[in-house]
Amino acid sequence: MLPRLRLLYVLAVAGLPFLGVPWIEWLTYVGLALTILVLVVAFVDLAISPKPFDVAVQREVGEVLSLGAENPVRVKLRNRGKRAITVELHDEPPAPSDTPDLPATAALPPGPRRVLTYHVRPHQRGDGRFGTLFLRAKSRLGFWELTAEFNEDRTIRIYPDIRSVQRTELLARQNRLAEAGVRMSKLRGRGSEFDRLREYRREDEYRGIDWKATARHTDLISREYVVERNQNVIIALDCGRGMCNALDGISHFDRTLNAAILLAYVALRQGDSVGLIAVSNKVERFVPPMRTLGSVRALVAKTYDLMPKYEATDYDLLVGELRRRFRKRSLVILCTHALDEVHLEQIVGNVRVLRSPHLVVTAFLRNVPLASRLEAVPKTDLEAFQVAAAAEIHAAQTHQLTKLTQAGVLTVDALPEDLSARLISQYLEIKARHLL
Repeated sequence: MLPRLRLLYVLAVAGLPFLGVPWIEWLTYVGLALTILVLVVAFVDLAISPKPFDVAVQREVGEVLSLGAENPVRVKLRNRGKRAITVELHDEPPAPSDTPDLPATAALPPGPRRVLTYHVRPHQRGDGRFGTLFLRAKSRLGFWELTAEFNEDRTIRIYPDIRSVQRTELLARQNRLAEAGVRMSKLRGRGSEFDRLREYRREDEYRGIDWKATARHTDLISREYVVERNQNVIIALDCGRGMCNALDGISHFDRTLNAAILLAYVALRQGDSVGLIAVSNKVERFVPPMRTLGSVRALVAKTYDLMPKYEATDYDLLVGELRRRFRKRSLVILCTHALDEVHLEQIVGNVRVLRSPHLVVTAFLRNVPLASRLEAVPKTDLEAFQVAAAAEIHAAQTHQLTKLTQAGVLTVDALPEDLSARLISQYLEIKARHLL
């Protein structure tokens, strides 16, 4: 318990008579009497007030939280005392994270259980820990602040944003993927792998008619094709210092890992195999290609604690590992962030080597402050110089990307928040055009 300002103010008022003691001695007794009265009232207030310790507390949270998403946490409260109490709830979520709903206040009558729900938004993957729960209440007269601590330690795992995968899966089951900006069709009629025979439709090509089946059924029958399956999609993640840059508290690597998981889900639904390799100055993680939809969870479980390092990425090592581990033609998607023109030129030089036998897509995370400065309207000479410098850097990077495209490497240049949609669109376009 702690005394509140109200009690200190009242004690100060009760002690005012002591100021006149040098002139009127009997004011000493008045001051003592008022002070003792205030203290008696304060301790009576403490005795008659319900205590936070009378409240039973239980926290309910899943074993896995999603990075950057608002994850619900339920706290069950039950007043075991005989008098109603209003409490203020505080918690110790995994650090670093945001808890916009805390502190939360609840009025608890005796007996019934109440559930408070707040949301936690973690900013770092890996293992996290919930700590102590705190309850705070005011005494009846407001003289005391009563507190109670409840040891509710719990270790949880913080995964990449798998909630986006769950939302996509739900929309896929309801045939509402257009709402998520993703088209998960089988691309019927545009593939080269035979799927089935069906009745001829007016928009079908004549060369798709199966004349033998037509003769048997006396109706026009068309062949239906789907895109090729059982192809390898290898996601290569840059774990170097360029991916340590952060935007809105979330690093480029975390956003890239979220995009990689969503892309893996889309590719698995298309019937392809998905693998992953992460490299900094060494191979940080390797996940061999997997085919089943349940592989998404396995991929998340194997990468949730993967962190970028403040080391220069060894692109020679990355290229060597890809050529050694994957001799069959595969779709290699490299996700990276170029710090400057020299860094970008190094990436371009190494990626060219992968063109044979693989089809390579290089996804670059755009430099957001640079893009913002490039679009700014200068008002001073200094700002004009900054805009000109940004334009020069952007032109040099664009030149390197153009050289990469001319060399036969597909490129994606996207803002961090747009990376998932851009990668999925590029993947579906590759499948539709039979580039792999």
